[in-house]
Amino acid sequence: MNPTPLQFFDREAERRVVERNLPHWSQAGTVCFITWRAHDSMPSTVLDQWHNDRVRWLTENGIDSTDSLWYQNLQSQHPNLALTFRKEFWNRWHDALDAGHGECVLRQPGLAQIVATSLHHFDADRYLLLDFVVMPNHAHVLAAFPDAYGLLAQCESWKHYTATQINRRLQRRGRFWQQDGFDHLARSEEQFAYLRDYIARNPTKANLHAGEYVHYSKPL
Repeated sequence: MNPTPLQFFDREAERRVVERNLPHWSQAGTVCFITWRAHDSMPSTVLDQWHNDRVRWLTENGIDSTDSLWYQNLQSQHPNLALTFRKEFWNRWHDALDAGHGECVLRQPGLAQIVATSLHHFDADRYLLLDFVVMPNHAHVLAAFPDAYGLLAQCESWKHYTATQINRRLQRRGRFWQQDGFDHLARSEEQFAYLRDYIARNPTKANLHAGEYVHYSKPL
């Protein structure tokens, strides 16, 4: 897979949208920012407040949150409002992750390396890997996929493999990752630069020390 030039979201081009707890947009070749979190990384009280505030915000701005196409409607009808929404709720979500809830077993270098190795494994074959950081209870990834179906399929593959290996090391069974992740298609070169910087700075923002995370950035 040719690593250049990078492709960003094109409103006129075909896209795939899958509605789950969060909407998932994918577009062939487009750079995507992806977050997975450990199943215990978000206390129910924090998560419920976030969801309730999101519903209230959407209602106050004339968007029906029960409509399966609510995010598409927000994007198409109110692009500036959609930007405000992303900033408000994106920041709150990631601040809650950085608070370090749960066991945070990925603080252990050996377990974090399982995730890092898995991310590298099919680089330039199934996807173009650009950046990632493995944090104690979550991971951020910047990658591009050759078709619109590759994003969710590859995320499921990464999560299944790494969960199996991590549980084996911990001598336990059961869910490791939360089922639904967060993903966002990069809109511009400027936003891509912002996301790369966010990933690089995330350990400092969360007050982590060397050895408590794994960061990678591909030279471009």
